[in-house]
This record gives sequence, structure tokens and C-alpha cells, in this order.
Amino acid sequence: MGTEGSTVLSPLWRGLPPIAPSAVSGSASCALPPRFEAVRTARRFTRTTLHQWGLSVLFDDVALVVSELVTNSMRYGLPDGHPAGPDAETPIRLHLMRWTSRLVCAVRDPSEESPVAGEADASAECGRGLFLVESFSDTWGWHPLTGAVRGKVVWALFRLPRDRD
Repeated sequence: MGTEGSTVLSPLWRGLPPIAPSAVSGSASCALPPRFEAVRTARRFTRTTLHQWGLSVLFDDVALVVSELVTNSMRYGLPDGHPAGPDAETPIRLHLMRWTSRLVCAVRDPSEESPVAGEADASAECGRGLFLVESFSDTWGWHPLTGAVRGKVVWALFRLPRDRD
């Protein structure tokens, strides 16, 4: 877990609505192991980061979106047969970026496949993740990564409230 500089995060900005990269007032990221317990780690990291930034009021909505994005990366973003033991590498990364008026949560995984919104019937236990992301964030999207790091980034943007904590 840690804070990253703007040069590392610049590929994450591609595809987002126009926001000057120089206007970033905070960024933090967390490597997540390829195990479903990582969703709990991502939520805890999100809670701590939002609290440090004075944005605790956003936690419920942002944590729901982070949970869905990380779950989708675990379910669909890892190659078949990827090791999932305690010593497995961390191919999934959660990034939180704060601008003056916006917050972006972005999840990077090794898959280059586009996310697909499912159509779940009322009794289905899964298939609503991207619908929830769309419902609780102001906008979302994704883009493939190019260069040395392969895969994709799925992101969700939240407008920040004027009055915080």
C-alpha cells in the first residue's frame, strides 16, 4: 500500500473525463493478492484513505463500487489457473485518486478483455456488478493498458460534495 507519483498513474487517466493530471491532490494505491479476501482488504484501504482525505461521507458508495470492481477483477480478470495461494503475486491493484472536485477509484488487472454488463434475473446471485457501479458512481469506464504493463483499468468517478466530514 502506498502513495504513487503522477508519472506512475498517468496511464490510469486515459479514458477518464478531462481532468488535469497536475490537479491531483492525492493518490494512493494498494496491491491486492488474487484471493477473494482481497475485497475486504480493498474496503479497509478505501475506508482509511477516504478518512485521511476528509471524505468519509463517501465511504458507503465508494466501498460498494470498489467491492464490485475488485470482485470482477478476481472473477474475470485473472488468467485461468492463476495461483491463488498466500504467496501468489499481486496482479490486481486498486488506485484511489482525488482531485479538488472528483474522486476516481480504478482497478487494474492483467486481462485485456472489456468488462461486460450482465443481465441478471431477479433471483440471480451475480451479474449486477457493473449495474451497481453505474448506479452508485457518477460515471465509469475502462481502457486497455499498453506498453510494459498489459491488462486493463476499470474506473469509476465520483463528484465530491462541497462540505466534507
